[in-house]
Order: sequence, then structure tokens, then C-alpha cells
Amino acid sequence: MQGVLSGFAVIAVVIVVGYLIDLRGHLGDQGREVLTKLAFHVASPALLFTTLAAADLSVIFSSRLLVTAVSTLAVAGVFVTVAVVRRWGVGRTTIGALCASYVNAGNLGIPIAVYVLGDASLVAPVLLFQLIGVTPVALTILDLSTGDGTRRPLWQVLLTPLRNPIAVGSLAGVAVSATGVRVPGPVLDPLVLIGNMSVPAVLLAFGISLRGSTLPLRGAERTPVLLAVGLKSFAQPALAWALAAGVFGLKGAALLDVVVTSALPAAQNLFTYASRYRVGEVLARESILLSTVLSVPVLVVIAALLG
Repeated sequence: MQGVLSGFAVIAVVIVVGYLIDLRGHLGDQGREVLTKLAFHVASPALLFTTLAAADLSVIFSSRLLVTAVSTLAVAGVFVTVAVVRRWGVGRTTIGALCASYVNAGNLGIPIAVYVLGDASLVAPVLLFQLIGVTPVALTILDLSTGDGTRRPLWQVLLTPLRNPIAVGSLAGVAVSATGVRVPGPVLDPLVLIGNMSVPAVLLAFGISLRGSTLPLRGAERTPVLLAVGLKSFAQPALAWALAAGVFGLKGAALLDVVVTSALPAAQNLFTYASRYRVGEVLARESILLSTVLSVPVLVVIAALLG
């Protein structure tokens, strides 16, 4: 209980600071755009590189990762199916599918893992799966779908992930961890310092975006927002529990781990992606906000039932 409330309190404070910064006009009209570009092109790639370079990649082969992967792909698939039928467009569908399945494993998952699960490393499988598998694929789709429409040669399409700073940072970190290369301190320390800007920049930009925006579920994005939030807040943790307990036979702390991580809300950096590609921004903002609010009672109930 304490871990859930502590993690959300930290995030809420920084978001409110972003809102107040924009209210006072301290960063001008371009404040949100500057913070978004800083996070996307500089700070987040540095954070992902330093995180994955020191990660234990053996967690990729755990049963917990299989539960995470299957539940993530399943709820994302449901959103995509509905979006195709409703013709919501590739970019909008990609953002919505991410909001329905991509959990806040970093700045919220880690403190909750510490206080609720007792071990920060337990969030590593979902974090690695998202950074290594989901992020490069999703950003490649966004790159290709939001371009100028010019037909590209196959080799350029295949190299699209290498043009994306988030994907490059993640893949470079995995390469360092897999090869066992030790990054020298004079190289690693500046990257750590720069990476520390990522989460605050994302949260501040999110707070700035809330000023002047309409209340959730009032606009044209009502249906995709409701679908994304429903899948994220209820369907994904329920499916994770069914898979973990019924298929993989997980019990006790292991079962609590996978269900808690699946119940985490949509990650704030999804709004950064939506802003960067100028697609689904309202969908991302409202889905993140509502899933974050709903995840508090959901996580409390899960901790009470399985803890």
C-alpha cells in the first residue's frame, strides 16, 4: 500500500510542477515541445543505454517474461482489431495499442517493486521486453506511417530502427550487456547524468499538456480512450493472472509480481512518442491520465488479494 501511494505521489508532484510552470509562462510557448524533444532525442536514449548496459539479460528467458509478452500482445491485438474495423489509422492505432499494453515499468514500476514486491529487479523482465521488443517495433511503425508518403527502398525500411534515437539507445545497451564490455567511467558518467533528465522532462511535458486541455472523455477520442484504458487497467492484469496461475503455475510472490507489473498504468513516455510524431496526442494524454488514476485502487486490491 505504501509503495503504491509513494510511487504515485512522486509522479503527481512533478506533473503538477509542469502544469504550474506553464501556468506562470516560465518556458514560453515552446516549453512542452522543447522538453519533448530533449527527452526523445537526448535524455531517454541515454537512460535506456545506461539501464540496459547494466541489465541481466538472463531474465529474458524467464516464465515471467512469457506471461508479460503474451498478455501485452493479446491486449494490444484486441485494440488493433477494433481499430482496424473502425479505421482509426495506423499511427493512431499504434499509439492506442501502446496505451492499452505498455506499462509504466520505469519511474513508477521500480518504486512499487521496491515497496510492494520487495525487490526492484522483479520489474526487469517487463522493462527489458518493452525496451528491446516493443519500443523499436512501435517506433518503426510510427516512423513509416507518419512520413511524407515517399516509397522507400527495402533496405531503408529495414534500417528504420537505426534512425530512431530511442531504439538506438536500447539496442546499444543490449549489445554492451550481451558482450560484457565495460563502459569507461568518463563515458558512462555523463550518459547517466543526461539520462537522469529523462523522467522529469517527460513528466513536466505531460503536466504542461494538461493546461488548457478539456476534461477526459469529452472529445472525439472518447471511444479509443475508453478501450485503451479498459484493456490496460482491467484486461491486462486479469489476463496476466490467468496465464501465470493457470498456464505457468506461478504462486505466491512470483504470481504477485507478474500481476502487479501488468496492472501498472500506461507509461508517460507514450505521450512523448505521440507528441514527437504528432499523432494520437489526446488519446495518449487521456489514456495515461485515466489509467494512472484507476491503477491506484486496482493495485491496492491486487496487493490485498495476492499479497
